[in-house]
Amino acid sequence: MLPKNTIPKTDSRLKDGKPSLRLILTAPRGFCAGVDRAIQIVELALKKYGKPVYVRHEIVHNRYVVDCLRTKGAVFIEELDEITDHTAPVIFSAHGVAKSVPLDADKRNMFYLDATCPLVSKVHREAERHHKNGEEIILIGHAGHPEVIGTMGQLPDTTIHLIETVQDARGLQPDRPDTLAYITQTTLSVDDTKDMIDILKQRFPKIKGPNKEDICYATTNRQMAVKAVAPQCDALIVVGAPNSSNSKRLVEVASRSGCPKSVLLERAGDIDWTDFEGITTLGLTAGASAPQILVDEIIEAFGTRFNVTVDSVTTAIENISFKLPAILREEDD
Repeated sequence: MLPKNTIPKTDSRLKDGKPSLRLILTAPRGFCAGVDRAIQIVELALKKYGKPVYVRHEIVHNRYVVDCLRTKGAVFIEELDEITDHTAPVIFSAHGVAKSVPLDADKRNMFYLDATCPLVSKVHREAERHHKNGEEIILIGHAGHPEVIGTMGQLPDTTIHLIETVQDARGLQPDRPDTLAYITQTTLSVDDTKDMIDILKQRFPKIKGPNKEDICYATTNRQMAVKAVAPQCDALIVVGAPNSSNSKRLVEVASRSGCPKSVLLERAGDIDWTDFEGITTLGLTAGASAPQILVDEIIEAFGTRFNVTVDSVTTAIENISFKLPAILREEDD
């Protein structure tokens, strides 16, 4: 439910030839601490070492952010063998990498900086701890996502079982059902993940989980904010990239929470106006790797076609920050 002090839905009466639109802006939205840290690492590395600075994979999943860093001198690559200048630093993305990647960089005598989100690194440490304790590990996540590839790459091949769905959880046949442990990708649907964990706990009562859940605070907070406003909206827009896991989950959460239409958009230029004909209330949020400037673009675009009243609904306050690598903190001090 929305807080009691929120304004009721506006009607669709015309003013200055444009229909009225109540736009509900959710908070928290946009950049999380891990994304902010990763972008700072690239910017500070460029400042300290000059151009080029190589970045393995998109530093975060947002084309606008990547393009901005590219104009400043960042060169984005997928594999280390694409780098010709071994004197330039290479940065590993916020999603984390398999252990083989820094080992490969060492063999090539490369200088690298790790921008892995500390909350992803936490999952890596959990995987290593469970493996050291002789436990069979289940990872709940999406196959092919860079974070999942990085997490599974912390341990030898075939060590971790990946499950993606409730059906996977029901059908899993572990080798040692009495010595199981589970970990999760940090950007999953809170509700979907709970359903899978509940099944695992029912099937394997001795299964161990993390001391503190692996889905990160930012993912959870953004989903809760969407749940709060979705039932009040005729449509809801999530600003984010199509390869952003946390952004795609927000679209799903909005739909399941009662919003008739929820869409994922990268930029205002991607708006299909036929999707928003006749609406009187629009929800607007942004995934954890989408900057505020893209949200502002959307608001401005709707302002050209509607008389927009913007209301904000805040469901949590975020004040988390993560330390930069020491070598860059020295430059920043």
